[in-house]
Order: sequence, then C-alpha cells, then structure tokens
Amino acid sequence: MIERPIRLCVIDDISSVVEMITSRIDWTSHGIEVAGTAGSGVDGLRLVEEMRPDIVLTDIRMPKMDGLEMTARILQLDPYCKVVILSGFTDFAYTQQAIRLGAFDFMQKPFSRAEIVKVVLKAKEAREGERRNLIEVHEMEKRLKESMPLLRQEYLNTLVHHRTDARQGESRWRYFQIPLEPRQLVAMIVEIDRFDSDYAMLPIHEVELMRFAMQNILEETIGMFTQGVVFREANNRHVCIIHCDDPELASRIADRCCAHIAQYTRFTISIGIGMMADDISQLPDSYEQALHAFSYHFYTGGNGAFSFAHIAGTDKEPPRFAPAAAQELLFALRSGNHDKSSGLLAQLLNDLFAGTPKPDYVISVCYELAFMMLRVLLEKLPYEQVGDLEQRIRENKAAELTMQELRHLLDDLCLKGCERIEMQRTSESEFIVRKSMQYIRDNLKMPLTVEQCARQANLSAGYFANVFKKMVGMTVQQFITQERIERAKQMLIDNYQVQEIAEALSYEHRRYFSEVFKKVTGMTPSEFRQAYLGKIEP
Repeated sequence: MIERPIRLCVIDDISSVVEMITSRIDWTSHGIEVAGTAGSGVDGLRLVEEMRPDIVLTDIRMPKMDGLEMTARILQLDPYCKVVILSGFTDFAYTQQAIRLGAFDFMQKPFSRAEIVKVVLKAKEAREGERRNLIEVHEMEKRLKESMPLLRQEYLNTLVHHRTDARQGESRWRYFQIPLEPRQLVAMIVEIDRFDSDYAMLPIHEVELMRFAMQNILEETIGMFTQGVVFREANNRHVCIIHCDDPELASRIADRCCAHIAQYTRFTISIGIGMMADDISQLPDSYEQALHAFSYHFYTGGNGAFSFAHIAGTDKEPPRFAPAAAQELLFALRSGNHDKSSGLLAQLLNDLFAGTPKPDYVISVCYELAFMMLRVLLEKLPYEQVGDLEQRIRENKAAELTMQELRHLLDDLCLKGCERIEMQRTSESEFIVRKSMQYIRDNLKMPLTVEQCARQANLSAGYFANVFKKMVGMTVQQFITQERIERAKQMLIDNYQVQEIAEALSYEHRRYFSEVFKKVTGMTPSEFRQAYLGKIEP
C-alpha cells in the first residue's frame, strides 16, 4: 500500500523548461506531486536531500554542478530514485554516461508535454513497482520475525533427534538467532510429574498456564547460571539446551529448577540430564542420554533430577527372571490363596527391583508377569470377570507408572484375582451343596453316607465334607439325621405307624429310631404325636 503520492522534482537552469513541466501539466490527475524545482546542480542536490523525491527530471548541463555529478550524488543518496536526463542532441555522450551511472531514462530537447508525461509515468510505474516489492519484503520479514520463535523451536526439536553436520548446523543455528554458543552443550528433558493422571483433564487454558509458568521458571533459573534455550517438545515435555562444560553444574541447575517449580507452582517436575556435546552434531547423543537418565524416575516417583553422568557405569545387569518363582506364584493364584500369592509376588518384585536395574527391563518384566497372571485368571474365570482387570493393565501400560504405582497395580491384580476365584469357588460350592441337599432329601429311605453323597458330587469325601459343613453349618451326617427327623414328624402327623416310619427312613430297628427321635426333639414319637394332636384338636 502506497503511503504518499509520487514526488517529482525538476532541476534545470532554463526557467521556461521548468515552467512548462511544472505549470502546464496536471500532475495531480496522474497521482504525482511536484515537490520542488531548482536552477542549478547544487541547489538541486539540496532540494533532493530535503524532499526525497521519487522522480527527478534534470538537465545534463548546469552551472556549479552538472547533471552527471548530481545524478551520481542522488543515486548514492537514494538508489531507488528515478533520474530522467534532459539533454540536447550534442550531449548524447554525456547522456550515455549518465545511463551507465544509473539514470532511469533520458529525454532529448526539445520535447512535448505528452513526451514528458509518458516518460514520467513510466518512471512512476517503475517506482511504484519497487514500492510494492519493498512492502512485500517488509511484510515477509515481519511474518518471519513473528514466526521465528516457532521456527526456532522446530529447528531445535529436529536438531536433538537427527544428527547434523556441525558446520552446516552452526550456520542454521545463527540464522535462527539462538542465544548461546553452539558448543559445550547439555540437553535436559523436563516433564510435569503425574501429568496424565492429575492434570490432563484440566481445561486447556489452565494446562497452557502450567506450561507457560514452567517454561518461564526454567528459563529464569537457567539464566542465573549460564546461557540456555527452552522449547516444548510434547504436551508434557520441555527440552532445555544449556551451555555447560561441567556435569556437576548441570546437576545443580536441574536441582534448582526442580526446587523453583515446587516453590512457585502447584506441581513438580522430573529432569533427565545428558552428557556434554562438544558441538551441535552431538546433541542427539546428549538428548538420548537425558532420556535414559529420565527413565530412572520410575524408582523415585518424581520431583528430582537424574544425570546420565551419575548413572553411566552403575547400571547393573538386570536380575534373571526366575521362572520357578513365577510358576509358584501362578499356582498360588490359581488356588485363590491370597496370603500365599501376595507373599510370593512381594518376594519376586523385591528381587526384581534390587539394585535399581534399567527401568525399561523392569517394566517389561512386570507387565509380562501381569499378563501371565491374567492368563491364569482366564483359566479359572469367565472373561466377564477378568475383562476389567485386563483393560486396566493395558491402559496403565501406556501411562508410564512409577515403581510404586506398578507394584500397587500387580498387588491389586493379585488381590482381585484371588477374591474372584474364591467367589467363583463359593458359587460352585453352593451349587454342589444345594444339589447334594436335594439328593439327600430325595433318598432318605437309603442308608446314606458321606462317601455316597460325595460320589454323586464328583468330589473326594474329605473335601465334600469340609465344603458341606462350611456352607450348611453342620456335618453331612447331622443334616441327614435332621432331614429324617423332619420327615418323620410329618409322617407322625399323617398317622403313620412308628414301625412304618422307621423302615421308610432306613432305620433297621424301631427302638433305634425312637432313640434318635427323642435325642433330636426331646420327645418320643408317641409323645410328639400326642402333643401335636393336642394342639390342633382341643
């Protein structure tokens, strides 16, 4: 967009030429403003310096300073000014020289108003084209400046993930105006603790405020010690690149960052620190080291910094996963014995976590064990009773749990698995016992025994007896006796003879039946009949 009309200055020592150009042509209708006139090269140059015209019409021959010298001075002052030379036929050599100096065009005297308008409009078009180009360049530079933070972040994000040539990388480094020297660099990975579980469901503006606060505090804290840049890599991760040649200094900076975040915000952070990169070509190495160091927050749960310099060389060989111990745990789980299975699980995990081996290995073993436990539960239970446990395991596998959280997950799987197996066993036992109770009621005329009842339930006599007593509250024999006496009472009321009742209920002798009846009811069969009939027949 043009900010002002095109300005025109006329410089000639012949007043009639100046008057013809300035007074007899309606320049306003062409969008041109006459900014001033002069009669000599010296005055003309002074005019140009003051008015800064877009187009200058000047004679080639003038007193004090000719058109050649003035053209050179004007173009030195403003390379975009369009200088049009007004010359006579004999001045053609001078005109050629002016063109070589950078003059836009020339007009040979004498000329008509139409000819002068034509050449001036040509110069105007060229000047306006340059203005548009300058405006476009300015807008591009403005947009580039506005987008520079994002471009810088994208570049840095690429730089830590992909190896680059140091010389080429430094050129881009300076282009993006990264405010630290591209050598002796340390990468740090920073994440908000428990972000997915505690903060991910907050409104987006609150999450953005958290990230903004974290980045500001990180930048200010790092600035207290050294130069550095901080950029966002993911929803919950920032990366810091600091200028530092001392791993201990990097650890102190990270510790101070953790302390300041805990002090000034409502959340805490965890940091992983890489080794020093001599130049930017080694930044991916420092980043990977920081990532490895960061993984050790699996053991602490957060609010702290781990340095690869401290971990390197201390990583112990992962403990061997003991199949025998795992199988023993699975057998205990299969039986539904929670006390035993939880004890075996605790011992297995204690052995696995001993010496803080590499977190990735430990995590993979824990989830392998979890899925083994799920398979055992599926052997004992229908999927409807295991599906929620499986879904929980799969969801947490992607949540990057800490050691304590993962341990609690396995403990809870063990507890719920044993509870559901016990519930399933109880349900099955209830069905078996009810079926056996009905079998006894239907076969009171037979000489029933525990072994006989157990066989019809396809169970061992000892196990059947234990289950029956646990479910019913009395032994199998006590239940048989109780049912026979209840049947005998009904038969007495129905006026059956005692001998008939004894034979119908598998008592070999009437006397033995009467003794059992009196022991249970406190009355002989005859006394019971009289007492009952006495109540209903006054």
